Amino acid sequence: MGAGHDHHHHHHAPEGGANRSFAVAIGLNVIFVIAEVAAGFASGSMALLADAGHNLSDVLSLVLAWGASVLAKRPPSQRFTYGFKSSSILAAIANAALLWVAIGAILVETIRRFSDPAPVTGVTMIVVAAIGIAINALSALLFAKGSKSDLNLRAAFVHLMADAAVSAGVVVAGLVILWTGATVIDPLTSLVITAVIAWSSWGLLRDSLRMGMLGVPETIDIAEVRLFLESQPGIIGVHDLHVWPMSTTETALTVHLVARGSHPGNAFLHELAHELHHRFAIGHPTMQVETDTSSACALESEAIV
Repeated sequence: MGAGHDHHHHHHAPEGGANRSFAVAIGLNVIFVIAEVAAGFASGSMALLADAGHNLSDVLSLVLAWGASVLAKRPPSQRFTYGFKSSSILAAIANAALLWVAIGAILVETIRRFSDPAPVTGVTMIVVAAIGIAINALSALLFAKGSKSDLNLRAAFVHLMADAAVSAGVVVAGLVILWTGATVIDPLTSLVITAVIAWSSWGLLRDSLRMGMLGVPETIDIAEVRLFLESQPGIIGVHDLHVWPMSTTETALTVHLVARGSHPGNAFLHELAHELHHRFAIGHPTMQVETDTSSACALESEAIV
């Protein structure tokens, strides 16, 4: 019986440029959130306050993503043998929870506005939300280059672009209020914004909880992985196969391979690890090799973990 292990090294954490992008984006959005809250109270716009709540959750999301990226660079220790890579998963769960808390608070106030409508200053809504479009678009551009190679930066880029779209919705609502004088448009817009946040964050909540439970990443078909391993020359059995996320960007695998006759050798294991990374983006595979002449493995049954 033998074991093989191969680890493809990757640098997912942001470099200096990405750190500056996080710092600038967070700074711009903090200033804008403060301005938007003040304008929302001054103009009586629930839509502005809803958008501010969303932008605040984005600030917290960026802070958590940045912190998790920094932690992920820390080396392994005797107590944390994988380092702090999984902090990105915890950050994703926290982000999803924060978004749903914001949704609840916005909904309560929006429902109250339907029964007790307040005057709204359409011009203020338009001006502040238009500034929001510019800030979110500029912030997104800071992550545009890095988003091509880093999934965390890509998530930040897409999220900020979505925020720009939400702010555009507030501009439209302000224009409609100016033209029609119908203040009910404001809480209606707030409901639409809340629905957009809920829809976008549901996927985040589902995916982050799946990762937290060490579920197989959505991009990987474990049946295909099993078939690939079973198709290898000299391999007559595969069992105790597990695939799980080490972080939001790295995937690990452990498996027992039953070889005919003798151990297939280290070169076989290195090539197999390379193929697992190339085909399935599994960068941290650990493979234990057993032979058909060795005693039965206690973990051979798929019902045993």
